[in-house]
Amino acid sequence: MKTIGHILAKYTAWILHLLGPLGIWGVFAIAFADSALLGMPLDAIVAFYVYQDHRRLLFYVVMASLGSALGSIPLYIIGYLGGEKVLRKRISEERFQRIHRSFEQHEFWALMFPGMLPPPTPFKIFVLGAAVFEMPFRDFLAATFAGRFVRFLVLSLLTLWFGPQVVGLIGTMVRQHLSWLLGAVAGALLVWLLMRRSKGRKAQAR
Repeated sequence: MKTIGHILAKYTAWILHLLGPLGIWGVFAIAFADSALLGMPLDAIVAFYVYQDHRRLLFYVVMASLGSALGSIPLYIIGYLGGEKVLRKRISEERFQRIHRSFEQHEFWALMFPGMLPPPTPFKIFVLGAAVFEMPFRDFLAATFAGRFVRFLVLSLLTLWFGPQVVGLIGTMVRQHLSWLLGAVAGALLVWLLMRRSKGRKAQAR
């Protein structure tokens, strides 16, 4: 684990060096690349920027969220053009049906909730799901931005309170309890939908 941590630290330092010429816009660039290309140590980069320049906290959160949303567009296009077979090749039939039901019930929250969770949450699967199940493009961007905004805002506040090392702690917790977190998100979505449906029925009965 120490060796992996050392490699990740060197990788993060190398990326920060590459982002140096971009200045405060580096957060947007790395967030875009993280969503459009291979996974990047995005949380560590955001935490570094926020910790070094906490006065621009909100700016970095918005830029990271915007970069993530716009960087997800190529994957959305792939899912839209490829159809269900693109998603079915990557997940089991049971999981496919579960994601399908969540998008049918409330597509905005079905995408926003996973977007709030840090790695190794398989968010790209939900991006593909949004395209495959024909979520409107405008709603797709809004849900992705909203989920990422919550994620990076919480990360930034925790970074100010506990320091950049909080990124490693969060990552470890998520890896150890990923199934529990996804279950909690699914449960929260189900409770919210039931409450909303109950309120709608009461409103109709009046």
